Amino acid sequence: MNTVDVRAAITRVHHEEWARIVAALTRRFRDLDIAEEAAAEAFANAVEHWPAEGLPPNPGAWLTTVAIRRAIDRLRRETKRDDKEKEAQMSYDEDRPEPSVAIEDDRLRLIFTCCHPSLALDARVALTLRMVGGLTVPEIARAFLVQETAIGQRITRAKAKIRAARIPYNLPSTEALPTRISGVLAVLYLVFNEGYLATGPDTDPVRQELTAEAIRLTRSIRALMPDDGEVAGLLALMLLIEARRSARVSATGELITLDQQDRGAWDAPLISEGHGLVRERLATGLAPGRYQILAAINAVHTSARDMRDTDWSQVVALYDLLARLDRSPIVALNRAIAVAELEGAEPALIAIEQLEDKLVGYHAYHATRADLLRRLGRTEKARAAYDQAHELAGNTAETAYLKRRRDELG
Repeated sequence: MNTVDVRAAITRVHHEEWARIVAALTRRFRDLDIAEEAAAEAFANAVEHWPAEGLPPNPGAWLTTVAIRRAIDRLRRETKRDDKEKEAQMSYDEDRPEPSVAIEDDRLRLIFTCCHPSLALDARVALTLRMVGGLTVPEIARAFLVQETAIGQRITRAKAKIRAARIPYNLPSTEALPTRISGVLAVLYLVFNEGYLATGPDTDPVRQELTAEAIRLTRSIRALMPDDGEVAGLLALMLLIEARRSARVSATGELITLDQQDRGAWDAPLISEGHGLVRERLATGLAPGRYQILAAINAVHTSARDMRDTDWSQVVALYDLLARLDRSPIVALNRAIAVAELEGAEPALIAIEQLEDKLVGYHAYHATRADLLRRLGRTEKARAAYDQAHELAGNTAETAYLKRRRDELG
């Protein structure tokens, strides 16, 4: 195995093992900072040694052992934390019984642990994305449409509050799951989104390992909370988007938009399962939440055999319903895209240009504006908007698509 293969294997192991290692260290040392730093040092050690020495027989066990040693070394260096060192040494016992908990999956347990209701929702989500989702600070910042420094500060403040308030890293009981579910679902949704259309230029445009893990964990939550409508809605949403994955990027690595996708290549079983979940929630007669509405919108799209068959009036109506729950400018942008199909480009352009101050740094805003300007024959403005979108986009499939669309204008 050459150096490139080893580094690819380290990346894969990082995704598979990071949450398990952080969870194990957090249980032992009761300190999220120590857990994260020790895990990071273990992976840095792997990057240094594995290319020369080869992959160990059990990479996860190797990393866990190194991380535990790094954590203990740090505690020894901090003379003011003698008591915690003793606790850590005592807990370094593989035969110590685990407490009885409602959640068996290590990664899911850590997500619920980090999503403590004492933290603000944004702080919970940012912290958990970093600690458990394995996303980088730049990736999290792009998900929230804020500066990297703001996300870094948000994560730092969340950790500080955990320490100051002595928030325990205890797993919630089954009865306490509903108090944490909103943060957990937000985390899984953003992890899925990063996989569905990766925001960084140094990754594959679609990261299937992230979408698959988000779906797996959401299925696990549905088994724990079968009556929760938003859990079912998020699972349906993920399935209906994932069903289109194989049709979304061309052989040359360019994004294929919904209107150009080969619908025969969509995954029919996933679409069927997603539609079934949407129908199940509609049959309850209960008011739908955000994820249920998003799933319903995607059900409309995946029900149409051709883009021209899409019921755009229903899509707009669903976005109107969503806007009552979520006043995000992203929702308004997506609604305008549907309005363009229903009423034409001009009213849609008027709607999205009112969002410029909120979405000026968001590439999809400029891409949408460019497309509407192109449809209206305003070539120069469309070209400039494509340039802005291309500059802001990080996904390689998107940048290839935007460049081609811009070049087509001449």
